[in-house]
Amino acid sequence: MTVEQTLADLVAIDSISSRSNAEIISYLATRCEKLGFETKTLSHIETNGIEKINLVAFASAQESKAPSPLSSAGALQIELALVGHTDTVPYDPNWTDALTLTETDGNLFGRGACDTKAFIAAALTAIGSVDLARLKKPLALVFTSDEEIGCLGAKRLADAKPFTVRHAIVGEPTSLQPMRAGKGYCLAEFTVRGREAHSAYPQLGASAIFRTARLIERIERIADTLKAERSESFEPPYTTLNVGMIKGGTAKNIVAGECRFTLEWRTIPGQASDRVLDLVTHSIDELKKDDPEFLCAFDANRFDESFETRADSPLVEFLERASGKSSGTVAFGTEAPSMISLGADAVVFGPGDIRVAHRTGEFVPLRQLNQCAQILRQAIEKFCG
Repeated sequence: MTVEQTLADLVAIDSISSRSNAEIISYLATRCEKLGFETKTLSHIETNGIEKINLVAFASAQESKAPSPLSSAGALQIELALVGHTDTVPYDPNWTDALTLTETDGNLFGRGACDTKAFIAAALTAIGSVDLARLKKPLALVFTSDEEIGCLGAKRLADAKPFTVRHAIVGEPTSLQPMRAGKGYCLAEFTVRGREAHSAYPQLGASAIFRTARLIERIERIADTLKAERSESFEPPYTTLNVGMIKGGTAKNIVAGECRFTLEWRTIPGQASDRVLDLVTHSIDELKKDDPEFLCAFDANRFDESFETRADSPLVEFLERASGKSSGTVAFGTEAPSMISLGADAVVFGPGDIRVAHRTGEFVPLRQLNQCAQILRQAIEKFCG
């Protein structure tokens, strides 16, 4: 089966994050088992009753007597893991061909064609061209759930620790440029309280919106201050902050009693994930000095770590040679930190451009898709052959 045919099969499976990924996992498990891999699923039932599944497919080194990482005997050090997430973002119902792979001018269109079913198709094609009986070191394919809503599947896998990993290629659309470092992603929801009153008599109340404005002005100052802490390999080379959503008040003639806003920040490597939250908390304490009734609660519900793999890592150097591109960095969230927590030197890599991911009409260049399959085959032969 060609890499294009495999991608067509994957795109045809609706695996948006709000659905169970059982169908695509079943397809992947069948493909891997036919190729001679041992497979294991790690299942999670969400509070709404929907099942989400991580799949690990493992090819043991023939000369190794170490226990399989999928058995109860213990966890094995995997030499190379190819990691791809099975879920996609939703698609516009007006995109009637979203689940049908179509080709135009050398580009393959479909939901997930870029992010990141292309990488999965390339990985399956690569292992199909390798003689597993000749492997000298363990190889794994790791297919995860819920990457698009917080890398949740990879985090569950990291918590379960069914194996450790020496090298991991994490599939994302990077236009086949190896990405050896990435910013963290953190999120907090803030609720500022006030006291409602008739807007003709504002002195009888306290505006939660005015209070929120004062806090957001402090947050903007924090963002400017953090620009002094830099990691020049990133663009922009500092931690960024964004207030992406805000909602407050109930009517135009009522002093607002409550205002909510969402703050996200993307940390550079080496900076603590909770640094921004500490600075915002300090600002809240400062505002309370002038306004003792200033009430602000927050729920910091996401702290994804940044990551950085050393430039002289054998995996980084290999992918630079194989792709002909120098390694770079990404500002978007990936599953690399979860692989690092399992011991890996992790590099984010794959066909397609992140700038066309998630949009209606996302696509992957067929040339990059074929090239990725070739590079992954070379990676398997180098690190496991």
